[in-house]
Amino acid sequence: MSLEEILDQIYPLTNPSKKQLMAIFEEETYPKSHILIKAQKIEPKLYFMKKGIVRGYSEFETGDITFWFGKEGNPILSMKSYVENKRGYENIELLEPSTVYSADSHTLKLLFKKDIAIANWGRILAEQELIKTEERLISRQLRTATERYLELISNEPDLIKRVPLNHIASYLGITQVSLSRIRATLK
Repeated sequence: MSLEEILDQIYPLTNPSKKQLMAIFEEETYPKSHILIKAQKIEPKLYFMKKGIVRGYSEFETGDITFWFGKEGNPILSMKSYVENKRGYENIELLEPSTVYSADSHTLKLLFKKDIAIANWGRILAEQELIKTEERLISRQLRTATERYLELISNEPDLIKRVPLNHIASYLGITQVSLSRIRATLK
């Protein structure tokens, strides 16, 4: 997915504003299993996925808990670092060899001060991420494991093919054995 397509899906900008915004991004390529963002670090960059897939997770004594996935076109960022310039709580791991577009958050925030259209683009980006987080929280609290699995395969059918089942189970808040039972029941 091109950078221009990604930026446009968030909020359409005039050509001069879009050119300014695109100029601060660089393309980077990383191998599978690379930790793009590390927990307990202030992440100075904002990323968008050009190609590949990532998972956001936190480590606990009982194991990792995956709480979101990102794929082509999605923003990849630690909201705590991006908004508050504080250490984030999540690791973000590449699950495939991946290409990302990256921009320095400080440089982006300077553009927000210079160009109201870019500032609005940034506000809408943050609002979209907040809504996704709210939807995940509501789904996790109000739906059964089977309903969450059906919602996942309905909304993101390619994730089942691209993401290891242990990460899918963790994301759904169930064991891999429970996920296998659900999958067997639905066949």
